[in-house]
Amino acid sequence: MTAEQIQSAIEEATFDYTMGDHDTALAKLARVTAAAPAAFEAWHALAEINFSLRRLDDALAAGDKAHALRPDDLFINTTLSRVWMEKGDKATAEKYGAQAKILGWKDQLKNPETTKDRL
Repeated sequence: MTAEQIQSAIEEATFDYTMGDHDTALAKLARVTAAAPAAFEAWHALAEINFSLRRLDDALAAGDKAHALRPDDLFINTTLSRVWMEKGDKATAEKYGAQAKILGWKDQLKNPETTKDRL
């Protein structure tokens, strides 16, 4: 799959999910991750949708795949923190939460103008 096809499929799956067609959304993302296992955004979307549907083990599995691809991504660390918190593992949730905070601070240091606009 091309990057454009991957992005298009993720957008379609997100739309399906927001329209209440959860099974179609999950199926589309499963096809993307099978065809393009290095598609970080697809794994992350799969984690978020499963989390929203309270399928915590599936969310964790997808989140772990995404994290393996981009361990320094602020958003996947936040997602994993939320999943672990819901699963009742506060220590692991805090580990990912702390990593997300550190990554956020690094981003603020690299992009001080963006941060100034948020204040």
